[in-house]
Amino acid sequence: MKSHDSRAETPLRIALLGCGRISKNHLDAIERIEDLELVAVADSDVARALEIGAARGVPAFGTLEEMLAAVPSDLVTICTPSGLHPEHGILAARAGRHVLTEKPMAISLEAADRLVQACDAARVNLFVVKQNRLNPPIQLLKRAVDKGRFGRLYMANVTVRWTRPQEYYDAEPWRGTWEFDGGALMNQASHYVDLMQWFVGPVESVMAKTATQARRIEAEDSGVAVLKFRSGALGVIEVSVLTYPKNLEGSITLLGEKGSVKIGGTAVNKVEHWSFADYDDDDKLVDSAATTPPSVYGFGHVPYYENVVAVMRGRAKADTDGRAGRKSLELILGIYESAKTGREVPIPMRTRV
Repeated sequence: MKSHDSRAETPLRIALLGCGRISKNHLDAIERIEDLELVAVADSDVARALEIGAARGVPAFGTLEEMLAAVPSDLVTICTPSGLHPEHGILAARAGRHVLTEKPMAISLEAADRLVQACDAARVNLFVVKQNRLNPPIQLLKRAVDKGRFGRLYMANVTVRWTRPQEYYDAEPWRGTWEFDGGALMNQASHYVDLMQWFVGPVESVMAKTATQARRIEAEDSGVAVLKFRSGALGVIEVSVLTYPKNLEGSITLLGEKGSVKIGGTAVNKVEHWSFADYDDDDKLVDSAATTPPSVYGFGHVPYYENVVAVMRGRAKADTDGRAGRKSLELILGIYESAKTGREVPIPMRTRV
């Protein structure tokens, strides 16, 4: 059932580009929110676009250009391969459409900057999806951090132990390529890298190792990184898509002088440990914060789109815009640079990857 905002005006018209794996979460969210209306879909696989379009009662196209020319819209949602996000976002912005792109917003800083600049020049919003920030347990943890309940943060840990079989990569030729996708860190762990710096703050430097151990892909299927934050805190990121036989864990742990918290489950969807020196009424919400999502994508796309509506109506600021999306991208690229060179890499990066 759609949620409704009584202050809403004409529904915001959404054109969706890319009808693959993640598009269902967007389509379902758009359908549930009264203030949004799907007006068109497009995909380079025209048959797939036609199938989705017929199911949703909207026209379907084979290219973004055709869709922009034929159907008026307020915003374009981009669910294409990561390496194509900037190109598609720039086309949409130049056509006067607001832009919403899946993570990561690009796979190079130069491309990310071009996308931000194009949206700025066209005076349109650029939204970068980071739906895990909106998971109830993650929201609870963010409040604890913002209230200073941890005191000084000492250590942060992100663990992504998932599985992606060879069939997953074989199903789409762009998956696991450097040109269009990147590996486990850029794709599967992108949200978790984002959470790390969202909670702990700016990163000073990173050391990393990556490997392609079992999957026949260009990029990595496994990686580890050690972070030093400007605050003095330390962090560890561990990522694998080789976990047997299924997804095991997607977690973040924060350790501070007055608190210790682990948000775990398969996709940061439940509180596994919550301990603070001082009581807060939020402590009553710990048990009820857990969710059981049907997939690692969670339930965050609906509240993400609700924020998009609020921003477009002039009632809120974007949860994650292009500049926020760039921060996590730069950290991932720093991890890749360290793994490639064997050296500690400063953040911000002094050289572009």
